[in-house]
Amino acid sequence: MVWAMVFPGQGSQSVGMLADAWQHPVVASCLAEASDVLALDVLALMREGPLERLNRTELTQPLLLAASVALYRLWRAEGGAQADCMAGHSLGEYSALVCAGALDYHQALSLVRERGRLMQAAVAEGLGLMAAILGLDDAAVVQACASIDSQLGVVEAVNFNMSGQVVIAGHKAAVLAAMEACRQAGAKRALELSVSVPSHSSLMRSAAQALAPALAACSVQMPQIPVLHNVDADVAHSVDDLQERLLRQLYSPVQWVATAQALRARGVDRVLECGPGKVLSGLLKRVEGLQVLPLDQAAARAEAHALWH
Repeated sequence: MVWAMVFPGQGSQSVGMLADAWQHPVVASCLAEASDVLALDVLALMREGPLERLNRTELTQPLLLAASVALYRLWRAEGGAQADCMAGHSLGEYSALVCAGALDYHQALSLVRERGRLMQAAVAEGLGLMAAILGLDDAAVVQACASIDSQLGVVEAVNFNMSGQVVIAGHKAAVLAAMEACRQAGAKRALELSVSVPSHSSLMRSAAQALAPALAACSVQMPQIPVLHNVDADVAHSVDDLQERLLRQLYSPVQWVATAQALRARGVDRVLECGPGKVLSGLLKRVEGLQVLPLDQAAARAEAHALWH
């Protein structure tokens, strides 16, 4: 049996997330550490919201990292086994690197808060858009984006989440035009996402350049557990390579289909989703040969402990 742990990205946050884990001392301690670093009552924001504040990118990112690391610490404190490899979707890559020993938790909290701030600053609010395209071949989505008049702005395929589900992002006018082009090409649905930051598009290059000094100031080491990176579903080969992959990740597509394939190629047959929600579980359950469980509910954790012992 070979198993992996995966960590969700932005979009998995909700008011009340981790509600049945708040009382555990290891979780409370982890969230208290985050509160100290961020000068913010993390637990109160998770517990009470409001959702509008929770959805602010510069807050969402460190809160999701804190929630994922807290769940990981709880899993290990309860006797959960160490993963054979890890991966994270977008922001989740940072959670994976913290749990794999490559990034210091406190430094990572500050780093992803800055990452979120820079991403929001890269494109003025209201000018960017992301959309999910369902039921259309990846190549057809890429072609639809390429067909859009450049005068409308940038639009690109940015998340290859699973066969038949691709996220596009860019300038709002260009994304709207690409959504219609995808519908005309046969897409079953084209849905606007409630994210104004066009993550993983080329519009994030300026954010990556601005993030580089903050990342360079962090203490980074090679992970103790292999971590597959979003840009190519492969592991880094040096600290410099790891840092470069984190910067490229900001303006490069998330290769989640390739990541699932890479997990299977490593012999992975069981996966735990370590973070709020079940987004990645829903995607990976479609992969033949993978058994997937989320950890954000007590019943699911109990089931996971029974399976992994």
